[in-house]
Amino acid sequence: MPDTKATALNAVTAYFDDGGFLRDLSRRVSIPTESQGDARKDALRDYLEREIHPALERIGFHSAIVENPSPSGGAFLLAERIEDPRLPTMLTYGHGDVVLGMEGRWQAGLSPWALTVRGDRLYGRGSADNKGQHSINIAALAAVLQARGKLGFNCKVILETGEEIGSPGLREMCARERSRLRADVFIASDGPRVSAERPTVFLGSRGAFNFDISVGLREGSHHSGNWGGALANPAVILAHALATITTPRGKILIAEWRPKELPARVRELLRDVRIGEGDESPELDDSWGEPGLTPAENVIGWNTFEILSLGAGNPERPVNAIPGRATAHCQIRFVVGTDPESFLPALRRHLDERGFEIVKVRRAEKGYFPATRLDPDDPWVRWAVASIEATTKKPVALLPNLGGSIPNDIFAKDLGLPTIWIPHSYPACSQHAPNEHLLASVAREALQMMTALFCDLADAPPKL
Repeated sequence: MPDTKATALNAVTAYFDDGGFLRDLSRRVSIPTESQGDARKDALRDYLEREIHPALERIGFHSAIVENPSPSGGAFLLAERIEDPRLPTMLTYGHGDVVLGMEGRWQAGLSPWALTVRGDRLYGRGSADNKGQHSINIAALAAVLQARGKLGFNCKVILETGEEIGSPGLREMCARERSRLRADVFIASDGPRVSAERPTVFLGSRGAFNFDISVGLREGSHHSGNWGGALANPAVILAHALATITTPRGKILIAEWRPKELPARVRELLRDVRIGEGDESPELDDSWGEPGLTPAENVIGWNTFEILSLGAGNPERPVNAIPGRATAHCQIRFVVGTDPESFLPALRRHLDERGFEIVKVRRAEKGYFPATRLDPDDPWVRWAVASIEATTKKPVALLPNLGGSIPNDIFAKDLGLPTIWIPHSYPACSQHAPNEHLLASVAREALQMMTALFCDLADAPPKL
């Protein structure tokens, strides 16, 4: 009996080495699929209709463009290949939209809309987030089909075009299409590995809760020479109020904002995880955050409070005037087990007890994601980790959740699926910034490990 896994691995490796992957990714990067604003709506639809739809049709998927129930979101592509209802069914996901291209801010000779190869780096907007990642997974499915003549499992695909603006309509679409999206497991790729060298699996994400804290005392500003000492300064009041929320080293002082504990299993998994390994990563502040926790435990296993913006007056061109208003836009990243609905009532009590009744607190209209975390000992997790380690001969970094936030709760809670995320980027990829890039070496390895994973899904799925 032929070794179809070896055949598939040879095929997908040749696809990369012969330039097939670069050609496919180059076409996809050239489509300027910015989702912020309405100017690129045609490009977003073209990406689905003219690029991804044909790629999936060529490998036997039936696909359709589905309109977004939200007026602020772009269309979805839903596709499926059903070989036998008795076989395992995988749901996978990706997003074709990207952040703003930021033309003119990239290194000389680079453009966001042209894939450029420099050494191990494949530059272009979307190369890492997320066109390169879902392109790897589609190519792996194609390699399995080429080698086997079939997948050996059923596969369903969601590709959205609004992830970078908060995935409007994704939850409603999944609720409407729930029966169509029924599956046994969710396997997708987004975000970074813990390092370029180390394959990573994460099982959910921290939640995000955004809010504004402000002090508004009067309309307009008043000359600091004529009124300084007679008028209260809202920026000073706000600065003192913010300073009560954490210690000078970032430890959260509001009890309701802190997890009850760091679970022993989470601590065990994070024992050898290092945050920000690799060039261009910022130097870590090891004494920041919750005392006694490592940077990985703080980022992945704990809650953190951040001030994302802080303003009063005109910071770009200060004048001699006492501002009438000061505002901070803040965020709490939180893990499973913390109640986000308690955050603002607890902050209100905290401020009032310290004499800051004048400080106003308001939940932001955008910027909320629930926290999710699949059990690290779930059979699907053990199966995926074993497959990747067998292919790469490297220890997998298994993260209970990502430090950032993604719409994983839609798949985990609304659709009720075990969620396995296998990222193909790395921390210093310049995601959401000029000079975004995917590492060729990581892409090549990812093609191999996803191809092997899909072969294993057909030949040796987990025993549930």
